[in-house]
Amino acid sequence: MSPGKQALESDAAPPMAAGVELEKMRRRVRVSRLAVLTAIAAGPIALGVAVMSGPATAKAAPSDKPAAVRTAAVAADPAGYAQLFVSAWLRSSADDATSAQARLAQSMAPDVELPDLVSGAQSKPESVMAVRSAQCAGGTWSVTVAAQYADGRVRNYAVPVVVDRAGGSFTVTGAPGVVTGPARAEAPKSPYGVTVPEGDLSSAVGEFLSAYLTGAGEVGRYLAPGVKLSAVSPAAYQVVTVQHVLAVEEAAAVEHVPADGTAVRVLAQVEGRDEGGRWPLGYELALKSRSGRWEVAALESGTAQDGGAR
Repeated sequence: MSPGKQALESDAAPPMAAGVELEKMRRRVRVSRLAVLTAIAAGPIALGVAVMSGPATAKAAPSDKPAAVRTAAVAADPAGYAQLFVSAWLRSSADDATSAQARLAQSMAPDVELPDLVSGAQSKPESVMAVRSAQCAGGTWSVTVAAQYADGRVRNYAVPVVVDRAGGSFTVTGAPGVVTGPARAEAPKSPYGVTVPEGDLSSAVGEFLSAYLTGAGEVGRYLAPGVKLSAVSPAAYQVVTVQHVLAVEEAAAVEHVPADGTAVRVLAQVEGRDEGGRWPLGYELALKSRSGRWEVAALESGTAQDGGAR
């Protein structure tokens, strides 16, 4: 091939390559336009997909299957059911099986006989309360129900109850049995071992509880910022007097109010008086110091274990 011809071919190569690239671009534009027109016909959602995806082929992401949610079955404690049964059973008699109490007891325990009472031999209980429940095998529970009588006697009954798998149906499967009631547990040592002397802290506790229980004064003035607590309504007592205050932290026993932010927990033994008499009461409180005064940060319940914060 002559040098001149080679030069001509080499000069023509770039335009040919440019033409190929231009044709590819034109094809992509045509494909993109076609996708947009198709999306317009399909609806606005498809149009949005087409515009975002452009001329490239879009593959739909595989839909994730919803994760299986497993809910653990919660065993329903039939204590209330057993309590209601014992209350009806003790107030019914085989001599009057059509009474409301007898019919209720029979509907809850079809296979249990009603008591056969001697007239005047035993009074009906004043109150009935479930005091212990224990789950046994096969959906069976044993519930101990205490019946208290007017003369102070307490008789405990063990009641067998079956609960279905769904926890929504109960049946008393046997006659109650008289048993020994729950023993008294040994209480842990109280974390409130610091005696709080009369002073700013005990005064703050007394003024707060007086406003809280008698309605005399504004409760909000004794609360730390952000704490919301309303007084008992209607007022529970006419007069409230602090007997003594114990604390967990040594800072509660200092003579002067400590630095801002100092937190203490106290147990206040107070006395409330009303028309009915004198009532010994106990309140657990959390207090914080601010601007030279003690403020109530929380009205707590229960007993702090091992001096831990709650």
